[in-house]
Amino acid sequence: MVSAGKGLKILITNDDGVKSKGISALTEMMKPFGDVTVVAPFEAQSGMSAALTIGKPLRLTELKREKGVKIFACSGTPADCVKMAVNQLFNDGLPDLLVSGINHGSNASIASLYSGTLGAAAEGTVYGIPSIGFSLNSHDPNADLSVVSHFGKIIIEEFLKNPVKPETYLNINFPATTIDKVKGIKFCHQGRGQWIKEFEARTDPYGFKYYWMTGEFFNLENNNNEADHNLVDQNYISIVPHKIDTTDYNELERLESLWNLT
Repeated sequence: MVSAGKGLKILITNDDGVKSKGISALTEMMKPFGDVTVVAPFEAQSGMSAALTIGKPLRLTELKREKGVKIFACSGTPADCVKMAVNQLFNDGLPDLLVSGINHGSNASIASLYSGTLGAAAEGTVYGIPSIGFSLNSHDPNADLSVVSHFGKIIIEEFLKNPVKPETYLNINFPATTIDKVKGIKFCHQGRGQWIKEFEARTDPYGFKYYWMTGEFFNLENNNNEADHNLVDQNYISIVPHKIDTTDYNELERLESLWNLT
């Protein structure tokens, strides 16, 4: 159980890199809640999901230390950052809370599968740390983050009073709009969608073909107002609880009853 009082040990990470505007805004937002330790990638690690660095050394570099805030850069992925923090920096006990973000770009719908922001939140959850991922529906590196800073504090306060159950973390997506235009905050489900036309063929100066990842989002739930990506498009803040255990128990029972494996 997370204490709702101040003085928490807070771990912050992201996948856009330690110098991103999003993580700076998140650090400022979380300072009133306790002591903040930031461990984030040296460079952007978007799309890394829960990937780990195997077979090469990791580096952890302290960038800043002041009252209530310590900032470190890690040469690995977002999940590496969480592991590094837990194993090297929190020797006196696990963090009370992990907050990942603020991601520049939505992590609603299928994006949650690839997200390094949520990979870090999942990694924190594996350690038993109550964890949240914050994302803004804008890829602009200089986006206005005031809507996250404003409503994020409200969400954190509610989270501390009523945290998620074990092995569950929250994926929270904010519309790229102003505070006064936010219609509300809604719990919802992960929307269905997929990326199509994902690669653009190009030719390098030597005449060799290469491919640049691009793509278009194909919405599979256009008329579903309970899907996270649709709510964000309508200027709602979406909250989706995700589980570490991805087992489909209904399908497990169905297949066990049908397959002849004896």
